[in-house]
Amino acid sequence: MKLSDLNNLTMENIGSWPIPVKIATVLLICAAVIGLGYWKLTTPKIEELKTAQNRELELRAEFDGKQQKAANLEVLKKQLEDIKQTMGELLQKLPSKTQVPDLLQDISQTGLGAGLEFDIFKPGAEQPQEFYVELPIQIQVTGTYHQFGTFISGVAALQRIVTVHDVKIRPAGDDKGKLMMQATAKTYRYMDEEEEAAAENAQASQ
Repeated sequence: MKLSDLNNLTMENIGSWPIPVKIATVLLICAAVIGLGYWKLTTPKIEELKTAQNRELELRAEFDGKQQKAANLEVLKKQLEDIKQTMGELLQKLPSKTQVPDLLQDISQTGLGAGLEFDIFKPGAEQPQEFYVELPIQIQVTGTYHQFGTFISGVAALQRIVTVHDVKIRPAGDDKGKLMMQATAKTYRYMDEEEEAAAENAQASQ
Protein backbone atom coordinates (compact mmCIF):
# COMPACT_ATOMS: atom_id res chain seq x y z
CA MET A 1 0.00 0.00 0.00
CA LYS A 2 1.31 3.37 -1.00
CA LEU A 3 1.45 6.31 1.36
CA SER A 4 -0.64 8.33 -1.08
CA ASP A 5 -3.43 5.77 -0.75
CA LEU A 6 -3.97 6.84 2.86
CA ASN A 7 -5.44 10.10 1.63
CA ASN A 8 -8.24 8.13 -0.06
CA LEU A 9 -9.33 6.41 3.15
CA THR A 10 -12.65 7.69 4.48
CA MET A 11 -15.32 6.43 6.81
CA GLU A 12 -17.53 5.67 3.76
CA ASN A 13 -15.10 3.12 2.38
CA ILE A 14 -13.96 1.71 5.72
CA GLY A 15 -14.84 -1.77 4.52
CA SER A 16 -12.18 -1.57 1.82
CA TRP A 17 -9.44 -0.38 4.13
CA PRO A 18 -6.39 -2.56 4.25
CA ILE A 19 -6.26 -4.94 7.19
CA PRO A 20 -3.17 -3.33 8.79
CA VAL A 21 -4.95 0.05 8.75
CA LYS A 22 -8.08 -1.47 10.23
CA ILE A 23 -6.06 -3.09 13.00
CA ALA A 24 -4.18 0.10 13.75
CA THR A 25 -7.44 2.09 13.83
CA VAL A 26 -9.08 -0.40 16.16
CA LEU A 27 -6.04 -0.34 18.44
CA LEU A 28 -6.08 3.46 18.54
CA ILE A 29 -9.80 3.52 19.33
CA CYS A 30 -9.31 0.90 22.07
CA ALA A 31 -6.39 2.84 23.53
CA ALA A 32 -8.47 6.03 23.55
CA VAL A 33 -11.41 4.30 25.21
CA ILE A 34 -9.17 2.61 27.76
CA GLY A 35 -7.37 5.88 28.47
CA LEU A 36 -10.62 7.78 28.91
CA GLY A 37 -12.06 5.08 31.14
CA TYR A 38 -8.88 4.93 33.18
CA TRP A 39 -8.94 8.67 33.67
CA LYS A 40 -12.61 8.73 34.70
CA LEU A 41 -12.26 5.75 37.03
CA THR A 42 -8.90 6.43 38.58
CA THR A 43 -9.02 10.19 39.10
CA PRO A 44 -11.65 9.99 41.89
CA LYS A 45 -9.77 7.06 43.40
CA ILE A 46 -6.55 9.06 43.40
CA GLU A 47 -8.32 11.91 45.19
CA GLU A 48 -9.75 9.43 47.70
CA LEU A 49 -6.27 8.02 48.21
CA LYS A 50 -4.82 11.47 48.86
CA THR A 51 -7.64 12.22 51.34
CA ALA A 52 -7.04 8.90 53.06
CA GLN A 53 -3.31 9.57 53.25
CA ASN A 54 -3.89 13.00 54.80
CA ARG A 55 -6.35 11.48 57.26
CA GLU A 56 -3.78 8.84 58.10
CA LEU A 57 -1.24 11.53 58.93
CA GLU A 58 -3.79 13.29 61.18
CA LEU A 59 -4.63 10.04 62.94
CA ARG A 60 -0.95 9.23 63.40
CA ALA A 61 -0.33 12.64 64.94
CA GLU A 62 -3.39 12.21 67.19
CA PHE A 63 -2.22 8.74 68.16
CA ASP A 64 1.29 9.96 68.94
CA GLY A 65 -0.15 12.72 71.13
CA LYS A 66 -2.38 10.29 73.03
CA GLN A 67 0.45 7.80 73.33
CA GLN A 68 2.68 10.50 74.81
CA LYS A 69 -0.06 11.48 77.27
CA ALA A 70 -0.55 7.84 78.19
CA ALA A 71 3.18 7.46 78.77
CA ASN A 72 3.09 10.52 81.07
CA LEU A 73 -0.16 9.52 82.77
CA GLU A 74 1.48 8.52 86.05
CA VAL A 75 3.50 11.75 86.13
CA LEU A 76 0.34 13.78 85.47
CA LYS A 77 -1.51 11.92 88.22
CA LYS A 78 1.30 12.68 90.63
CA GLN A 79 1.24 16.35 89.64
CA LEU A 80 -2.54 16.42 90.16
CA GLU A 81 -2.18 14.95 93.62
CA ASP A 82 0.50 17.52 94.47
CA ILE A 83 -1.78 20.33 93.26
CA LYS A 84 -4.69 19.00 95.34
CA GLN A 85 -2.44 18.78 98.39
CA THR A 86 -1.15 22.32 97.86
CA MET A 87 -4.69 23.65 97.38
CA GLY A 88 -5.77 21.86 100.55
CA GLU A 89 -2.95 23.45 102.50
CA LEU A 90 -3.81 26.88 101.14
CA LEU A 91 -7.51 26.46 101.93
CA GLN A 92 -6.58 25.59 105.50
CA LYS A 93 -4.97 29.02 105.72
CA LEU A 94 -8.20 30.70 104.64
CA PRO A 95 -10.60 31.28 107.52
CA SER A 96 -14.30 30.63 107.31
CA LYS A 97 -16.83 33.41 107.72
CA THR A 98 -17.16 32.70 111.43
CA GLN A 99 -13.38 32.85 111.97
CA VAL A 100 -12.87 36.29 110.39
CA PRO A 101 -13.55 38.29 113.60
CA ASP A 102 -10.86 36.30 115.41
CA LEU A 103 -8.43 36.97 112.56
CA LEU A 104 -9.15 40.71 112.69
CA GLN A 105 -8.46 40.63 116.40
CA ASP A 106 -5.17 38.79 115.76
CA ILE A 107 -4.10 41.52 113.33
CA SER A 108 -5.01 44.22 115.82
CA GLN A 109 -3.22 42.45 118.68
CA THR A 110 -0.14 42.03 116.49
CA GLY A 111 -0.01 45.79 115.98
CA LEU A 112 -0.54 46.53 119.64
CA GLY A 113 2.10 43.98 120.56
CA ALA A 114 4.55 45.79 118.30
CA GLY A 115 3.91 49.00 120.25
CA LEU A 116 1.83 50.75 117.58
CA GLU A 117 -1.01 53.14 118.24
CA PHE A 118 -4.03 52.49 116.03
CA ASP A 119 -5.66 55.58 114.61
CA ILE A 120 -7.79 53.70 112.07
CA PHE A 121 -8.64 50.01 111.85
CA LYS A 122 -11.59 49.79 109.47
CA PRO A 123 -12.61 46.60 107.66
CA GLY A 124 -14.09 47.38 104.26
CA ALA A 125 -16.73 45.65 102.16
CA GLU A 126 -16.03 42.04 101.22
CA GLN A 127 -15.06 41.49 97.59
CA PRO A 128 -16.03 38.04 96.22
CA GLN A 129 -13.53 36.46 93.84
CA GLU A 130 -13.67 33.17 91.95
CA PHE A 131 -13.59 30.80 94.91
CA TYR A 132 -12.74 33.01 97.86
CA VAL A 133 -13.72 36.35 99.41
CA GLU A 134 -11.28 39.22 99.86
CA LEU A 135 -11.63 41.48 102.91
CA PRO A 136 -9.68 44.78 102.79
CA ILE A 137 -8.85 46.54 106.04
CA GLN A 138 -7.87 50.20 106.12
CA ILE A 139 -5.15 50.74 108.70
CA GLN A 140 -3.50 53.87 110.04
CA VAL A 141 -1.00 53.47 112.88
CA THR A 142 1.56 55.63 114.64
CA GLY A 143 4.97 54.34 115.68
CA THR A 144 8.57 53.91 114.53
CA TYR A 145 10.17 52.16 111.57
CA HIS A 146 11.20 49.33 113.85
CA GLN A 147 7.67 48.93 115.18
CA PHE A 148 6.26 48.99 111.63
CA GLY A 149 8.67 46.24 110.63
CA THR A 150 7.76 44.17 113.69
CA PHE A 151 4.07 44.56 112.89
CA ILE A 152 4.36 43.55 109.23
CA SER A 153 6.59 40.59 110.11
CA GLY A 154 4.09 39.52 112.75
CA VAL A 155 1.20 39.75 110.30
CA ALA A 156 3.13 37.64 107.77
CA ALA A 157 3.73 35.03 110.47
CA LEU A 158 0.03 34.58 111.26
CA GLN A 159 -1.41 31.16 110.45
CA ARG A 160 -3.97 32.77 108.16
CA ILE A 161 -3.07 34.56 104.95
CA VAL A 162 -2.82 38.34 105.35
CA THR A 163 -1.16 40.63 102.82
CA VAL A 164 -0.25 44.31 103.17
CA HIS A 165 -0.66 46.77 100.28
CA ASP A 166 -0.32 50.49 99.47
CA VAL A 167 1.99 51.28 102.37
CA LYS A 168 2.61 54.99 102.92
CA ILE A 169 4.81 56.36 105.73
CA ARG A 170 5.14 60.02 106.74
CA PRO A 171 6.01 62.04 109.83
CA ALA A 172 3.32 62.01 112.51
CA GLY A 173 2.54 65.68 113.06
CA ASP A 174 4.84 67.65 115.37
CA ASP A 175 6.27 64.56 117.08
CA LYS A 176 9.59 64.13 115.24
CA GLY A 177 10.23 60.77 116.84
CA LYS A 178 7.01 59.25 115.56
CA LEU A 179 5.88 58.21 112.09
CA MET A 180 2.45 57.50 110.65
CA MET A 181 1.85 54.49 108.41
CA GLN A 182 -1.19 54.11 106.21
CA ALA A 183 -1.78 50.74 104.55
CA THR A 184 -4.42 48.33 103.36
CA ALA A 185 -4.25 44.87 104.86
CA LYS A 186 -6.11 42.18 102.95
CA THR A 187 -7.26 38.91 104.42
CA TYR A 188 -9.12 36.17 102.63
CA ARG A 189 -11.71 33.57 103.50
CA TYR A 190 -13.13 30.72 101.50
CA MET A 191 -16.73 30.77 100.32
CA ASP A 192 -19.29 28.52 101.92
CA GLU A 193 -21.50 26.32 99.74
CA GLU A 194 -24.34 28.85 99.59
CA GLU A 195 -21.98 31.62 98.49
CA GLU A 196 -20.39 29.38 95.83
CA ALA A 197 -23.83 28.50 94.47
CA ALA A 198 -24.84 32.16 94.40
CA ALA A 199 -21.59 33.12 92.62
CA GLU A 200 -22.09 30.37 90.03
CA ASN A 201 -25.68 31.47 89.39
CA ALA A 202 -24.59 35.10 89.04
CA GLN A 203 -21.86 34.13 86.58
CA ALA A 204 -24.26 31.93 84.59
CA SER A 205 -26.78 34.76 84.29
CA GLN A 206 -24.22 37.16 82.80
